[in-house]
Amino acid sequence: MQFDRQKLSDSVLKKLYENLLLPRLIEEKMLILLRQNKISKWFSGIGQEAISVGVTQALAPDEYILPMHRNLGVFTGRNIPFHRLFAQWQGTLAGYTKGRDRSFHFGSREHHIVGMISHLGPQNGVADGIALASQLRQEGKVTVVFNGDGGTSQGDFHEALNVAAVWDLPVIFVVENNGYGLSTPSREQFRCESFTDKAIGYGMEGVQVDGNNVLAVYSTVQRLAEDMRKRPRPILLECMTFRMRGHEEASGTKYVPQELLDTWAKKDPLENYEKYLVQSGVIDEGYIAAQRKRVKQEIEEGIAIATQEDHPVAQTGQELEDVYAPFEQVVVAPASEKKSEKRFIDAISDGLRQSMERFDNLVLMGQDIAEYGGVFKITEGFVERFGKARVRNTPLCESAILGAGLGLSVKGMKSMVEMQFADFVTEGFNQIVNNLAKTHWRWGQPADVVVRMPTGAGTAAGPFHSQSNEAWFFHTPGLKIVYPSNPYDAKGLLCAALEDPNPVMYFEHKLMYRSLKELVPDDYYTIAIGEAKLLSEGTDLGIITYGMGVHWAQQTLANLPHVNASILDLRTLLPWDKEAVAALVKKTSRVIILHEDTLTGGVGAEISAWISEHCFRDLDAPVVRVASLDTPIPFAPTLEDNFLPKNRLIGAIETLLTY
Repeated sequence: MQFDRQKLSDSVLKKLYENLLLPRLIEEKMLILLRQNKISKWFSGIGQEAISVGVTQALAPDEYILPMHRNLGVFTGRNIPFHRLFAQWQGTLAGYTKGRDRSFHFGSREHHIVGMISHLGPQNGVADGIALASQLRQEGKVTVVFNGDGGTSQGDFHEALNVAAVWDLPVIFVVENNGYGLSTPSREQFRCESFTDKAIGYGMEGVQVDGNNVLAVYSTVQRLAEDMRKRPRPILLECMTFRMRGHEEASGTKYVPQELLDTWAKKDPLENYEKYLVQSGVIDEGYIAAQRKRVKQEIEEGIAIATQEDHPVAQTGQELEDVYAPFEQVVVAPASEKKSEKRFIDAISDGLRQSMERFDNLVLMGQDIAEYGGVFKITEGFVERFGKARVRNTPLCESAILGAGLGLSVKGMKSMVEMQFADFVTEGFNQIVNNLAKTHWRWGQPADVVVRMPTGAGTAAGPFHSQSNEAWFFHTPGLKIVYPSNPYDAKGLLCAALEDPNPVMYFEHKLMYRSLKELVPDDYYTIAIGEAKLLSEGTDLGIITYGMGVHWAQQTLANLPHVNASILDLRTLLPWDKEAVAALVKKTSRVIILHEDTLTGGVGAEISAWISEHCFRDLDAPVVRVASLDTPIPFAPTLEDNFLPKNRLIGAIETLLTY
């Protein structure tokens, strides 16, 4: 192995050595503890340490790194205290996730590290968002995100590289090419000879480096980062290396030919660098012994502290409280009585515009939302008012863009991501339910992202532009869901959602866009998230609904003058207003839950179950659900009309009243 120190000082060479030593000696100790059943699992990075160490030492301390399983050198290189690191692996409170997540699945804003999730690829979109925030603030910083060669097969990797290239984001996408994705060799993962070849397809530079040569990694990253700070752009950095142990210890290495292990053992990054430094007269055997003794002592001290603490005592209240970032909403009333007639779509646009004025750290992202104004024209004129830096057309990369929203949040910014149609959110589902929803609960990082979801049927648009998919997210702790039924609520709830530092799914029914209008305050205002609204008061029965269901209920009751019914508009689905529902049940004793979504597993099922558990004594009849058929949404208007529940509501009312 050839080392080129270039003009690096002895102190830099020693620092790199010391930082190589840290992860190796920690790993050796952890492997002993694993065999003693004192830790539960271990992902070894032995043989790959030069990449983590070289990259981390080449960056400024306040430049973000998004590491993976085998990047212990990132955490030690950022001087995370050993006892907290070891506590994290033990699952105790002194770690970074309060025992809620394991190993390297954590982040620390103090150390400018963003923790991974097991799905691997989504980290790349988050890196895009962090780099975008740095770029918008003209900070001159780079962001680095790690990938294994197997993980590069994921769509998230491709999306994030594409977005970074289109937006000239200063991200170094590191690929640790160790020849295997768990046990699957590279030839069964991809056909390219080198990842630098892939870089060409994305329109970015590709650089390959010997990943076992810490000087080569350090010098390369230092050079690239220095240039990228002045001329922002993404770079794909392929680090050729090898994993000397199993994917994790339980898997072993039987699938690896012994001659391959023998070949790479000769390329050990620590042993070779150590020999080079001794031969160059930079260090001697005494220095090596002293450093090893010091590090081993620090490891033992850290373990002693970490193992003093038992697993956390479960406190249900604390577990539930940490699902959401702390936020006490203060409802904002309009500053004046001035109102004007606004359609549903105008109210959304107005709320979005005023929120952009109120929060200069708010960024809008979505397909065709810039000059074109979005397919529904909600952001028409926004580019002229706020500029393309804050009103951003995106490639068709829903997952990467949602990840970028989280990355912006890491840097203290807000974002709105528009799904062109709610149906298309499936392309970014993982980012929402596993990244946005869980990040605060895991390591205290809020996800200040609003996802706008043009939803619903009634326009004969067929099964892929008409779905009501709110129930997909209703089951996910950490998300909030709002679903207005009128222009007034549409504006107030959108403004409230954009104030909230938690991820909010904002559903807006397409059929309402230009069919509903009313007087709406011209001033900025908000509506309390989590509060339902009683639209009519009657004692014969109560209809609990939201969205288009509100209008179906009103239209149906208008044709039943003999029925005196209450209508409760939930407005917020998560968290939903249990007190209002309980009051309605107590008042009417007969309840229908109406929604456009399909029947099985819909929001109505949960509310019905809750009523049965908590309000049974107030019921005079079974809770009735009225919803769409359990089929995909058909295209032909006659079939769509049959699919929707509006025509079945009257029968349900009459049956319930005669129970």
